[in-house]
Amino acid sequence: MFCKKNGGNGGYIAIIIGVLVALFVANKSHAENFEGLDVKVEGKGAAVIFIPGLNSAASVFTETCAALKAKHQCHLLQLPGFAGNPAQAVSDKDFLLDMRDRIEHYAQTKKLKKVTLIGHSLGGTLSLMIAQHSPDLAAKVVIIDALPFYSAIQNPTATSESMKPGAQQMRNMMLNQPREDYLKFGAQNLMGMSNNPERLPLLTEWLKTSDSTTTANAMYSMMVTDLRKPIASIKAPTMVLGAWAAYKAYGATQESTKAIFTAQYAELKQVDIRMSETGYHFLMWDDKDWVNQQISEFLAAQ
Repeated sequence: MFCKKNGGNGGYIAIIIGVLVALFVANKSHAENFEGLDVKVEGKGAAVIFIPGLNSAASVFTETCAALKAKHQCHLLQLPGFAGNPAQAVSDKDFLLDMRDRIEHYAQTKKLKKVTLIGHSLGGTLSLMIAQHSPDLAAKVVIIDALPFYSAIQNPTATSESMKPGAQQMRNMMLNQPREDYLKFGAQNLMGMSNNPERLPLLTEWLKTSDSTTTANAMYSMMVTDLRKPIASIKAPTMVLGAWAAYKAYGATQESTKAIFTAQYAELKQVDIRMSETGYHFLMWDDKDWVNQQISEFLAAQ
């Protein structure tokens, strides 16, 4: 959810990248393309839309879907420009707003109603945005290690406007730095994303196959998007699954980390925040059985 600050702008950027970067092997066979979204559908029953994080492939949710698809229909999305999915033409439209609108249009086109949204990291932010913008679409929401306003991790008094200069500086740096430096810096921030070191080569490969311009624009959007107040209008019951164990060495505790989540989700009326004991940022890999149990029970509850 956060990482140690190393000082200066580089340390702050490391926090943002560490929170957002989420990668895994894509399995795009039999996938439909909808407005740049790769979509794979599995299972039968009530619809569940899975939204992965920055640079992530849809297959990051493969095991989560497998635990649900006997009773639910999984719609596994992969955002354009991430993990080998072709990037879309550069637009003036804010990245998160653009993706929100595409996902909502997909659901409308497929006539999906009362869906469950499950989002990880950046995908969690999108899930909150969709639930707030289209309250009749979302019946339930599951957020996996994501916050309403990432920039407030360092400074709870930060605002969208106050973060714009720093966010623009970060985006310019990412767009203009040599490719070798971009990949080296990105790889450094993959460390500690999962408690299984064997995932790292896969993470590094998918960093290389994500479009850097798309990534830079997505990170800018995340840094200036503050949902702490807007989530007050979300009607859908929401479960938030948080991670803290990766940051124990930096002084974090389960209680102190949960306090950050609680403060940021204070305006969301129907929220249930639960913390993993052992998982790192990729909770659906690192604490799979616990995550699958929490989600299954949450979906089964009336």
